[in-house]
Amino acid sequence: MLTIIIRNEDFISGNNVEITQKKDINHIKNVYRYKTGDTIRLIDGKYEYKAIITEIENKRIQLRITEKNEDKYSLKTELDIAFGILKNDKMNIALQKLTEIGVNRIIPLKTDRVVVKLEDSKEKWNTVTEEALKQCRGIKIPEIDKILTLKDINFSDYDKVLFAYENSEENKPVFTLLSGEEKRILYLVGPEGGFTEEEALYIKEQGALEISLGKRIYRAETAAIVIGGILADVYK
Repeated sequence: MLTIIIRNEDFISGNNVEITQKKDINHIKNVYRYKTGDTIRLIDGKYEYKAIITEIENKRIQLRITEKNEDKYSLKTELDIAFGILKNDKMNIALQKLTEIGVNRIIPLKTDRVVVKLEDSKEKWNTVTEEALKQCRGIKIPEIDKILTLKDINFSDYDKVLFAYENSEENKPVFTLLSGEEKRILYLVGPEGGFTEEEALYIKEQGALEISLGKRIYRAETAAIVIGGILADVYK
C-alpha cells in the first residue's frame, strides 16, 4: 500500500485530507494508478492513518480518513547519531538505512577528515530519509540537524553516549554498556578515515564510552548502520 506523508501544506479538516504536493499526486495517479475508492496509508510523524480516495483532480486529491492508529513502529528510546559527512552515495546509503532502523535524529558532523563539499545537501538528505520512511512502514520522520562540529553537541542531553573508534583498546560488546532503560542515546561515528586522536580524546572527555566492533575495520557507513542495528534491537 502506498504511503503518503501528510505535510504542512496539505489541508486537514476533521476526517478529510487534501493532498496538494505534485510529487504525491503523481505517485497516486500515475505511478500506482489509484482510483476513487482505493485506500492509501498516511503518516504525519505521530500517527498512522488509513484513508479512502474520494476525489482525484489535477492539482489536488481528496481523501477521507477511516482509521487512525498509534505509532507502534518507533523505538523505545530516542536514538540519535552524529557521524562524519560522507560522499554522496555512501551518505545516502547511511541515511536510508538509519531511517529504516528507526534513528530519531541525524547530526551531520564536520570533522577534521571530512573532505566533502556541502552545497545544498540538507534538502537532498531529507528526500532520502522520507522515501526510506515510506518503504519501511515507519511513522516518525528522522530529524536531520544542521551541520555541526563536535563542540556544538550538548553531550549532557543524553543518558548515554557511545563512540566507535578503530584504534580502541576496548573490546566490550555494545549491548553490555547499556541498561536498557536509557531514554536518550547518542552514538558517534567518524567519516572516512575516522576520528583523529585529538577528536577521540575530546569525545572521551565528554563522558562518551569507547566501543569497538571487533578486529576488522568497517567503512564509516557500515559502522553507522551496524551500531544502529544493535541498539535498535535492544530498544525495539
